[in-house]
Amino acid sequence: MATPDHLFNLRNNFYLGAYQAAINSSDVSNLSEDDALERDTLVHRCYIALGQLQFVISEIHDDAPTPLQAVKLLALYFSSPDTKDSAISSLREWLADPAIGNNATLRLVAGLVFLHENDFNEALKHTNAGGTMELHALNVQIFIKMHRSDYAERQLRTMQQIDEDHTLTQLANAWLDLAVGGSKIQEAYLIFQIWSEKYQSTSLVLNGKAVCCMHMGNFDEAETLLVEALNKDARDPETLANLVVCCLHLGKPSNKSFSQLKLSHADHVLVKRVTSAEESFDRALQTFSS
Repeated sequence: MATPDHLFNLRNNFYLGAYQAAINSSDVSNLSEDDALERDTLVHRCYIALGQLQFVISEIHDDAPTPLQAVKLLALYFSSPDTKDSAISSLREWLADPAIGNNATLRLVAGLVFLHENDFNEALKHTNAGGTMELHALNVQIFIKMHRSDYAERQLRTMQQIDEDHTLTQLANAWLDLAVGGSKIQEAYLIFQIWSEKYQSTSLVLNGKAVCCMHMGNFDEAETLLVEALNKDARDPETLANLVVCCLHLGKPSNKSFSQLKLSHADHVLVKRVTSAEESFDRALQTFSS
């Protein structure tokens, strides 16, 4: 008889971006030591996703187990430009330590950090061996970023062999469908639609549906979904970025959303691209005026 999965709801809420719901469902009794550690790790990752970085940093002490220490490093990395380099330095040091370097959570954090740094090869160095569904799903993300949908598809097949119905398998499938495009967009939309009916509509799910709508040219529906997502989390960077793109296609003003994105997430790829284009334009103007 299969052992009941006491952390299913917590895990599932986390994967779907329902971070507060995940925290609210974390008070589970009679957990094994390993399950209790996984629970604490996931809860602190939820707080990171909610932007409560200092809380995580202060709550996790120096004698905490490796998975929690790894999560604390992730919080330090995102907390300030001043702590970013030292967090990466500590991460490299821990990964080189034979005693803890192969810890799945530490490797996952390494993948997340180096993916954020756009150092895909360094990220894959630590994630490519897999070992958990989260690591496989992160590999799919990395390969999509590298425009290697062929490798992403191999990872997805591995996940499907392990558990085809797993939330992360379905999510990775939707990511890959979006990357491939064409008729696959409708399949991705259906995955997000099923989730919105089965679970609560989180920003992640609403953004997924909205991006599918934009790919299919349904910008009015996309805008409705993004406004709903914005009502759930007014600071979510993906919602703001997608709203900027959607408004541009609809011929509506996007300045407010872009200003909010620039203010709260200055390192977002859309902000960087627009800033770079503005600088190039300014240089071109100077060339003509000189």
